[in-house]
Amino acid sequence: MYKAIVFAGTTEGYAICNFLAENGVSVYACAATEYGGSLLKENEFLHVSAGRLKTEDMEELFHKAAPEIVLDATHPYAAEVTKNIRKACENAGVRYQRVLRPEGDKSSEAVYVESPEEAAEFLSGTEGNIFLTTGSKELAKFTVIPDYKERIFARVLSVPSVIQSCAELGIEGKHLIGMQGPFSAEINEAMLRQFQCSYLVTKDTGLAGGFPEKIEACQRCGATPVIIGRPLKEEGLSLPEARGFLAKFFNLKLPQKISLVGIGMGAEKTLTLEGKKAFDEAELLIGAKRMTEAVQKPGQSVLHEYRSERIVEYIKAHPEYRTVAIALSGDVGFYSGAKKLVDLLEGNVEVICGISSVVYFMAKIGFSWDDAKIVSAHGRKCNLVSLIRHNPKVFSILGTEDGVASLAKKLVYYGMGEVILYVGENLSYENEKIFHDKAENLTEYRGDALSVVTAYNEEATPLSAVHGIRDEEFLRGKAPMTKEEVRTVSLSKLCLAEDSVCYDVGAGTGSVSIEMALRAWNGEVYAIEKKEDALGLLKENRQKFAVDNLKIIPGIAPEAMMELPVPTHAFIGGSSGNMNEIVKLLLEKNPEVRIVINCITLETVTEAMNAIRDFNLTDVDIVQLGAARSKTVGRYHMMMGENPIYIISCSGRGEEV
Repeated sequence: MYKAIVFAGTTEGYAICNFLAENGVSVYACAATEYGGSLLKENEFLHVSAGRLKTEDMEELFHKAAPEIVLDATHPYAAEVTKNIRKACENAGVRYQRVLRPEGDKSSEAVYVESPEEAAEFLSGTEGNIFLTTGSKELAKFTVIPDYKERIFARVLSVPSVIQSCAELGIEGKHLIGMQGPFSAEINEAMLRQFQCSYLVTKDTGLAGGFPEKIEACQRCGATPVIIGRPLKEEGLSLPEARGFLAKFFNLKLPQKISLVGIGMGAEKTLTLEGKKAFDEAELLIGAKRMTEAVQKPGQSVLHEYRSERIVEYIKAHPEYRTVAIALSGDVGFYSGAKKLVDLLEGNVEVICGISSVVYFMAKIGFSWDDAKIVSAHGRKCNLVSLIRHNPKVFSILGTEDGVASLAKKLVYYGMGEVILYVGENLSYENEKIFHDKAENLTEYRGDALSVVTAYNEEATPLSAVHGIRDEEFLRGKAPMTKEEVRTVSLSKLCLAEDSVCYDVGAGTGSVSIEMALRAWNGEVYAIEKKEDALGLLKENRQKFAVDNLKIIPGIAPEAMMELPVPTHAFIGGSSGNMNEIVKLLLEKNPEVRIVINCITLETVTEAMNAIRDFNLTDVDIVQLGAARSKTVGRYHMMMGENPIYIISCSGRGEEV
């Protein structure tokens, strides 16, 4: 007894037989010829029978084997066989399912006909040699073409009986090519050129039948394809759809092998051998169109998708795909979607590394990358200016056509126009472009959106490991400035991270803002100041220290803070009597915000303590800092005391105000 009977004879038929047998479903495979039967290996779940069956033979088989389903995976041009299988299923009361080979893509250069007879009629009115790839069965129909013995070059199976039948029609010698496929586009092209053929006659056999390779060869040679349409307009399932249908029909639990593959730069030459093997073996390819086109093989299903959730959703909904390869740009560990996919796929995945853009590009320009700062500005915040100021070598992925120009303009503004920018576009492709120039010469450059850049700054100044820029380094006027010692303690109490979002309320000359921006180099700092002279000094100091992540906000707090992003930290150096209102707004934006307040007067201390009490702030710490500086008087040094400062630090309670 067999659960399924499969009429094979095609790539799809063999695949279905093996699929069922591998999953423990007993299957009876029917092949029309001994050769077709030899392509399947019998096992405990698979029985193979070779030989052509009449309708009554099929009915007898169905009654005897009592299958739950019959699958017709015969050739799309075997119309009579398909009709017989359908009729036998109807007579025997057995469920029938057609498995179809998808049609090939339409070609604007091709001539489409309905039958071999119509193809012969068309070719009779033409001149030039004909490459016939439809097999030996229809060869006789083309003998009506004038001078057919001289014009036709027929490719058929290298079977003695076939060779003999062709010879009897007068097709022999160099006009008869006995070969077994599959045939690549290169082989087809070579034959078209060898025999100087103007036409190639083919059936629409789809991907598995080598149809795309024939059309490609014609395009390369300038030959005209003559395509014989399929005899029946049928409905049915593709091979992947058939697997999915059978999995549900027989309630199969199908294991899936999922590979996340770093594709390198995109061109096939940068793909690793391990990655190529994973793509070659995949039944389903997933990724951006640019990437899948570089590795797709005939017969593979493709999903053009880059969103992780959608990818996982599709894979789970299609268990029929036993092997899935997801193409990811560059390397799976370098700004890749692999991390999220691994989490979503719950570990049921193989991760295959690729060649990252940083490795490829740095090799191309002759730089080592072990001492480079490596980041990405593609679709994410990245303070490249700060990195370039403090690092001799910075690599970044860009994401816009004016990305190079935008970076160059900023570097010039901050006094770094001499920095050398190495630019790479379309890496690994034939139109690859790599060049370098000073930033000052690239302010108007427009190039490829997805490009890379390496900034080389010989004048880079390493970022200090501790707080405390010397007061003398700041541009100063009459506006107040938080002194070095006070800044150092206050910033240590703030506990900044590299990606913090900071407010400096009452920024003055910007000494605290500058230091916050340097520490939170990958975050943002908003300097809120009401005085015009202080605003001017803020701009000058921002430019001097090249802190591109510092935004200057004119106005009085808290009104000037209303539209700003949510802060993680806030420094209050001046409140203009609005302490409670400022703290209240900070907590409304972020109930867990970290706050440091500097107070000179006892009245300000009182305001701060009232705010701490009113809003029930936590982690309260109060430091009174009294500093004295030396002053030279003749040959003596006298200590001159500074005004004592109260440094009050606290945190929100994590509750909405």
